[in-house]
Amino acid sequence: MNRPVQKTNLGPGPAEQGGHCDFGQLPVIAVVGPTGSGKSDLAIELALELGGECVNADSMQFYRGMDIGTAKLTAEEMRGVPHHLLDILDVTQEASVAVFQGQARQLFDQIRSRSKYPILVGGSGLYVRAALDVLEFPETCPAVRARLEAELVQQGPGALLARLREVDPVSADRVKDDRRLVRALEVYEVTGRPFSSFMPRRTYYQPALQIGLSGDRAELHRRLHDRVLTMRQKGLLEEVQRLEAQGLRQGKTASAAIGYREFLKALDSSRGLLPAGQEYSVDSALEDTVTATRQFARRQITWFRADPRVHWLEWSDPRKLDLALRHIS
Repeated sequence: MNRPVQKTNLGPGPAEQGGHCDFGQLPVIAVVGPTGSGKSDLAIELALELGGECVNADSMQFYRGMDIGTAKLTAEEMRGVPHHLLDILDVTQEASVAVFQGQARQLFDQIRSRSKYPILVGGSGLYVRAALDVLEFPETCPAVRARLEAELVQQGPGALLARLREVDPVSADRVKDDRRLVRALEVYEVTGRPFSSFMPRRTYYQPALQIGLSGDRAELHRRLHDRVLTMRQKGLLEEVQRLEAQGLRQGKTASAAIGYREFLKALDSSRGLLPAGQEYSVDSALEDTVTATRQFARRQITWFRADPRVHWLEWSDPRKLDLALRHIS
């Protein structure tokens, strides 16, 4: 298997809603789990063994130039397996899970048309669910949203919450902040349906199988610590400086990425741009990046563990490829 590396950008497109479900198709194989668990390596092994192509579901790896801080695979590490939906956005652009849904599903069909397995790999839980599950994304209307935001300022959240409770009591009990309150009312006004009716169900859109990687939590913490140190050695600070010149600070999504936000703050400190008396070194950035990465991994574990459809394997088990193949066969 010596296929050329392929990075695909399908461009913006509408999210697919509902859809067909032909169980004679090759299933989508999703490799999920926390960052640092070895998902990319297992996905490549499965692709080489079965004949497959990988589709990225790590939202930060969509960005061109964000390579070191996202642990993006090199062409050599891909071992000739085609990888899609990498490097498709500039750092100034905002990632959209609805757009991703349409792109991923179109790719699944294209890969199957080549008699290959689509292999979804990544730890961005909502993106994985958007690709795999029956999940609708309600329309937006900037004008309606702007009006509701103005009403929020004028009337306060209590009045809007009372209005939401009349039309969508389920969402009214769930909203935790003003942004979600406005969004729930916007959806009702635009679609005529309660926002709660768009809640996801654990129902696959097409045949799918999820393989999860997990292991000892202390070992994962050590892995993540070493990974961040390696990022520094590979030149994460220099990467952040290059991306800053390309507009990283203006990108809402990219600038908030773990590691990038911390190293931007270290750059500000070195330039004397922090408030008087505040200092923030590269060592501080590294320490905070390690902490944030561990917290993110914990949230990923919680997210994927809540899905009873995931088949879990130990990342340190030398038989994990064979065990994964048994689930697929």
